[in-house]
Amino acid sequence: MVFSTNVFLFLFLPLFLALYYLLPFRFRSVLILVASYLFYGWWRIDFLGLFFGVTLWSYLMSLGIVRAQNAGKDQLAKRYMIAGVVGGLSSLAYFKYFNFGLDSLNALLGTMGASSLSAWQVILPIGISFYVFQAVSYVIDVYRKDALPAQNFWDFSAFIALFPQLIAGPVLRYKDVADQFVERTHTVDKFSEGVLRFMIGFAKKVMIADTLAPIADAAFALPQPTMGDAWLGALAYSIQLFFDFSGYSDMAVGLGLMMGFRFMENFNHPYISRSITEFWRRWHISLSSWLRDYLYIPLGGNRKGKVRTYINLFLTMVLGGLWHGANWTFVLWGAWHGGILAIEKRLKETQNRKPMRPYITIPGTLILVIVGWVFFRAANVQAAFAFLGAMIGLHGFALSDAISWQVTGLQLSIMTIAILIIALSPLWLKHLDSVGEVRKQALSHVHLIIIPIFVLAILRLSAQNFSPFLYFQF
Repeated sequence: MVFSTNVFLFLFLPLFLALYYLLPFRFRSVLILVASYLFYGWWRIDFLGLFFGVTLWSYLMSLGIVRAQNAGKDQLAKRYMIAGVVGGLSSLAYFKYFNFGLDSLNALLGTMGASSLSAWQVILPIGISFYVFQAVSYVIDVYRKDALPAQNFWDFSAFIALFPQLIAGPVLRYKDVADQFVERTHTVDKFSEGVLRFMIGFAKKVMIADTLAPIADAAFALPQPTMGDAWLGALAYSIQLFFDFSGYSDMAVGLGLMMGFRFMENFNHPYISRSITEFWRRWHISLSSWLRDYLYIPLGGNRKGKVRTYINLFLTMVLGGLWHGANWTFVLWGAWHGGILAIEKRLKETQNRKPMRPYITIPGTLILVIVGWVFFRAANVQAAFAFLGAMIGLHGFALSDAISWQVTGLQLSIMTIAILIIALSPLWLKHLDSVGEVRKQALSHVHLIIIPIFVLAILRLSAQNFSPFLYFQF
């Protein structure tokens, strides 16, 4: 099940919220767990076994860690931690990378003239990258004593299965929401804030991301796009991806607020970043912080010299790229960002001049991000480099007939609106922050604007084909 369906909007969500507020607080974790398993099992019920297995394994390993630490058996606690981490990551590795590994091995065997190996095809469970990361971070945090273990299995299971963020994040950590499972507030203002966030996210997904998706699909499907085709397609995809993924995050945060939870924000206007370093402080914040705390720092961070720091940055981003998908394009995307991060860190350490003006750094950073998205979107490495070649004019410059006839006035208008939102919304919010009470009054008027847009989005959703969120594939 996904948020952008009539089944979710008009059946699942109203029924869940009605039961949620009718039940006493002590039973709500059980309801969240049952509803989340129904939400997940709507896609494929057979993968609920894997989902439950990862949850149970992580919970049992954390209990073992606590018992061992209380008994002063630190080595045993460490073994429990390693078992918990390896168990979770092994399930992720098998389901996400088995096909990729086999295909890569067969490609290598083919270059050597050897016969390829045959095996079964493994189906990728949706959301596995997110719930495995949450389970792994819980085990590590309990071992580090950064988080107290869950009070009971129901709360922990509800945390792992929490349906608002189950499929595509944000990547939550138990220590950040543990108190909210013990006690959380439910107010009309909080529920209203959640409804507004949900409607904004829904509109971003349906009205902007889905409208621009055909332009990106058409451009990336061309065998020889012109420079105009390529840049239009890359720009459309960059906007589509941002509004699709940030829209999902808005909807997840909004649903959490309706249930009394307050999740971390996952985006902070990333397309106005002045460097790739800043971009990763603003884009998919929950994943960036996860990679920092559980990968970059354990690799040594910046504690083992400058060269090792650059290597750690690069490796962290390469592995982060591979986390997004089992394809060499994602490895190259991670390497692209990792290499730039290392270069930026080196330049920051060696240059003492004044930073360049924002009107140079913001467009420059955005171009680097858009180029990186080509690897993210392309079907394979060959297609990615062919598209990059098109972006520098290898197949002509003007917009081709193959694309121009597919681009409508509505799409161009939506693209223009999206660019204005990206550029101006940070300035508007900054202004509201500076004028105090006016902010609250201005935000209250957003309801009057977003409600008719939300209704239009529902009508559009009912008329169009099914369009899943892009991050479902990761």
